[in-house]
Amino acid sequence: MTRASLDKQPHEVAAMFDAVAAKYDLTNDVLSLGQTRLWRRAVAQAVAARPGERVLDLAAGTGTSSVPFADAGSFTVPCDFSLGMLREGKRREPWMPFTAGDATRLPFRDDVFDAVTISFGLRNVQDTAAALRELLRVTRPGGRVVICEFSHPVAAPLRTAYTEYLMRALPAVARAVSSSPDAYVYLAESIRAWPEQPELARALQRAGWTRVAWRNLTYGVVALHRGVKP
Repeated sequence: MTRASLDKQPHEVAAMFDAVAAKYDLTNDVLSLGQTRLWRRAVAQAVAARPGERVLDLAAGTGTSSVPFADAGSFTVPCDFSLGMLREGKRREPWMPFTAGDATRLPFRDDVFDAVTISFGLRNVQDTAAALRELLRVTRPGGRVVICEFSHPVAAPLRTAYTEYLMRALPAVARAVSSSPDAYVYLAESIRAWPEQPELARALQRAGWTRVAWRNLTYGVVALHRGVKP
């Protein structure tokens, strides 16, 4: 899947996230009605980080998603392409090894990590297939990937209501709580354009991941995809 990121270039997307870094976590909590905490917990359970393991948290932003893996005793690397996000994360968690990196050209050796994960960031990558291959490259054989991403509700009535929320309510709420409301208009559009659960599963398989499966969270508003490197 090669995507145009809704006609935004990588540096434009990075700048957009730089602008929302300071209030990013708070804004997400408000816009998701508190569901982000439940989704992060589901990701932590799926990754199942163990002491001594190496975990790559791609699109880690300010590092909020990385803390549970580090707390479990793994050596955790938060990686993001937004320098603004990384600076904010370093300010909050100065002990974590925040690393700047492009998802399609990761700055790591082959077969380094026991687990790789990306939450709510894959749809911001221009070339999804290239990112999935890069994640595979840096994962050791037998290692695992966990992808948490906005998806599509399975029930038609909920899907309709959710689309209305994305396109109407979300930008309005963002104007009240975010430092860069335009970023959340992009967010809504990128979610609507993102492929459905089976298509992302097929993309994982094409990239070389095996034992691919997914489960829906919040009735399909979010989907958790998993795979294993052969």
